[in-house]
Amino acid sequence: MTGLTPPPGSPLQGRLALARSATDRVAEHRTDEAWLAAAWADPSTRVLRIHDGRTLVDGEAIAYDSPEQARPGERYFLGVDTQGVRYFAVNETAPLRAPMGSAAVPAGLREVGAVLDDRDAGLLVLAVGLANWHAAHTHCPRCGSPTEVVTAGFVRRCPVDESEHYPRTDPAIIVLVTDVSGDRCLLGSSARWAGRRFSTLAGFVEPGESAEAAVIREVGEESGVAIGEVTYLGSQPWPFPSSLMLGFTARALDAGAVPIADGEELLEVRWFSRPEIEAGSADGTLGLPPALSIARRLIEHWYGGPLPDPQLPW
Repeated sequence: MTGLTPPPGSPLQGRLALARSATDRVAEHRTDEAWLAAAWADPSTRVLRIHDGRTLVDGEAIAYDSPEQARPGERYFLGVDTQGVRYFAVNETAPLRAPMGSAAVPAGLREVGAVLDDRDAGLLVLAVGLANWHAAHTHCPRCGSPTEVVTAGFVRRCPVDESEHYPRTDPAIIVLVTDVSGDRCLLGSSARWAGRRFSTLAGFVEPGESAEAAVIREVGEESGVAIGEVTYLGSQPWPFPSSLMLGFTARALDAGAVPIADGEELLEVRWFSRPEIEAGSADGTLGLPPALSIARRLIEHWYGGPLPDPQLPW
């Protein structure tokens, strides 16, 4: 039940912070109301409190409640750990507040996703993903009627036309492109970012398109560089709000390829050598993606090891 998505032998195996898990989702119990009621009544059951993408964290661990302590909000069943403990999330209607005397503070995945253990990381990713989906899909897309939460939080049902609606996941590609020699990597700076921040190229998979075709299209659209040798390395959920990031590497076809930013998604795109990456990340003149991201792991995979933590906020 590790939940790690990179293929066996992948250099990304075990290094993707949000691809970790140590619980069994036991989906067969989601429609078993008696089992769910018994699990909720068990004082050993743990409840993950969530509001606006944040939960209460004490140090490097989630501060769970018991069902008896649960606040008002939508309830989702998350799974069972190796010790048989059942976990629920409650998407609270009010901002989080820690109990009197507690050292716990509200924090989101971007802040603590990389330091939580496998169990807590996997549970928080699932809880955030479900909460984001529920918040954006409160009404039936067919008739506009308010929908209700069923199947332990994994379905919304319309009481008017009885249609069922399921959590969505949007596949997106992210790719580390190298030049023909493999000595330089292609990074871009988004129009949405401030400062000298650069990252790998990325984009959503379009309808009727394979992930590999999306890699070729997105790199061409954003940089004008033609690529080949597209290789899949691993994937990671990215619930901001509902993406699954599919990580690839690719190599430019033309040794003299000159990247040109599209001016919309990217304001600048350029080749970086390993010495430039190392020096820029060390002195803060180059902001690289945070350790939580698959983009960071793709860059470090090409670079050959860990890089200094990014100096610019993301």
